[in-house]
This record gives sequence, structure tokens and C-alpha cells, in this order.
Amino acid sequence: MNDPIGDMLTRIRNAGMRGKSTVSTPASKLRAWVLDVLADEGYIRGYEKMTGKDGHPALEISLKYYEGEPVIRELKRVSKPGRRVYLGVQNIPQVRQGLGISVVSTPKGVMSDHAARAQNVGGEVLCTVF
Repeated sequence: MNDPIGDMLTRIRNAGMRGKSTVSTPASKLRAWVLDVLADEGYIRGYEKMTGKDGHPALEISLKYYEGEPVIRELKRVSKPGRRVYLGVQNIPQVRQGLGISVVSTPKGVMSDHAARAQNVGGEVLCTVF
């Protein structure tokens, strides 16, 4: 797998379109950090570490719905393995005029765009969520 974060985002997007309550993805530290940001911002209920059917560690993600519709309407990968996107703190984009978030990997950890602005740190923009 070349893009593990993109794979996780696609699994979340597909499960939301199908109305699933949970989705499973292989575990990694970076995936867990991205899920921490999504949980803190209220886009998912949470996640738990478990062992998958094949014996490898996995993450079970609990999706969140509001009035039958998924809370995550749009989930886009920004920085990809073929084209990394690094931005300074002044250039981090606002998603839908502040209604959505960007997930940014910074030297101080993975955080949302407004947390990165508050700590005055830029980094790699992993994805945008609305």
C-alpha cells in the first residue's frame, strides 16, 4: 500500500456513504493521530485498537451520524506520496470559511488547522474535512 492515510480516508468515506456504524482499518501511529484529531473535532465518535481477523493490529472507527446523514460530508486527501504539500502557518487554508478543518502534521504533532495557527506552526497538510 503506497498511501495508508488515503486508504483510511477512503474507507471512512465509503462506510459513511453506505450508512455503516463502524469501519476497520490497519493500525499505525499516524492513522491513530489523524483519528484523534477527527474525534476531538467531533467528526467521528471515536476509535479503539483491536486485533484484526488476520492477527494484525487494527483500528475500529465508530462513525457519527446526524439525522441519518453522515457528519463527514467531504473528506479529501491534500498531501499525497507523489506530491507533498507543506505550508507555513500564514498559508494554511481555511476549509469552507472555517466550517471545516484541515489536518496538519507539524513538528509539534498532528493537529487541526486552527490549533496549528494558535501554536504558530506550519507543516504538511494531510487532508481536509467538512
